[in-house]
Amino acid sequence: MFDQLRSRVRNSDIDFRLLVPLLLNSLVVQTVVAIVRITTSYRAVELNLSVVWLGAISAAFAILPIFMAVAVGRFIDRGHDAPAAWIGSGLLAMCCAGFAMWSSAEALLALTALLGVAHMFLMIGQQMLCVRSGGARGMEHVVANYMVVCAIGQAIGPLIIAWVGGSATIPPTQPLFITGAIGSVIALALAFAMRPVRDRAHVEKGGPVVPVSELLRTPGLRAVLMVSVITVTAQDLIIIYLPLLGAERSIDVRDIGALLTVRAAASMLARLIYPIAIHAIGRQRLMIATPLVSALAFVGLALPLSLAPMFVSIAVIGCALGIVMTLSITTVVELAAVGVRGTANSLRIMGNRVGQVAVPFGAGLVAAASGVAGILVIIAISLAASAAAVYLTRPGRS
Repeated sequence: MFDQLRSRVRNSDIDFRLLVPLLLNSLVVQTVVAIVRITTSYRAVELNLSVVWLGAISAAFAILPIFMAVAVGRFIDRGHDAPAAWIGSGLLAMCCAGFAMWSSAEALLALTALLGVAHMFLMIGQQMLCVRSGGARGMEHVVANYMVVCAIGQAIGPLIIAWVGGSATIPPTQPLFITGAIGSVIALALAFAMRPVRDRAHVEKGGPVVPVSELLRTPGLRAVLMVSVITVTAQDLIIIYLPLLGAERSIDVRDIGALLTVRAAASMLARLIYPIAIHAIGRQRLMIATPLVSALAFVGLALPLSLAPMFVSIAVIGCALGIVMTLSITTVVELAAVGVRGTANSLRIMGNRVGQVAVPFGAGLVAAASGVAGILVIIAISLAASAAAVYLTRPGRS
């Protein structure tokens, strides 16, 4: 199996001159975004903002992309994947400079909204650059490496905050925002190292614009979008509510931290083995199996078990969701026609943002009524339902 996999990589048409700056840009962007988003919360505490303000600032990150995602996808489908990354990196640098210069509640709200737009441009642009740099045979490997690099960046950001903050309850926010601004300039320089499509005129003459309604009728696409939304929201909720579960069950804070670390490590490992898994098991079966496996693991986490089974459950959750998140990107690209891949991917990200805004409110109501275990069971049911949707809409089913 491994010999065959190495042969595929050698014979693939991966464009490393595009891939290397893409991965470096992704690493720096994810690090900067993690620093800025966490530091924004600390700045809000410094300003003595209310919980309502904190909720509004957090939601602002996702709201504008909901309305802009399709337009950005159309822009990329006209051959502007690299320019989208340039725009996103430029907006990121503007945001970071703004965070370093202004510190009012209104500034935090406006700059977080702009940060969400920058992040959307970068995510859609980077993911479509993965498709271009991977070619027809190397896409799975490139996307897997991209997801690993993103996970590393998301881990580096909090480590920098911990290093700067030391033993303080609230870290010094100004040096952190300045650090983010410096990183954003580096990200912008790396973005300009990614060259645009050479034959853009050919892309722009690719035919009439496919309406979103017609795109959504692509067999299997809506089910994959459903899987993506549920997977992203499940990952967010496990991070938010696992500490609360620990409080309910009197679990030590260090053990909760260890559980979250195991989840992150398992997710990163899953992305590393993803190309092997998809070639060994197959895209369709993997898309059905991994949500089901993660659903069972969420049920196990909801049960009042000892700490050891919780570690097993969280490791399975991290591994399964890590594969599903990577798989959802490549499957959306695989299902969509060449001229609308950016738009299809933008619909996936738009759905994710809707879920990130809406689901936490519903989850809060569930937690108030039934505790965290109720949320975990609902997540499990949703994941199982998404797997069933993929099964029922699979190609070739009569």
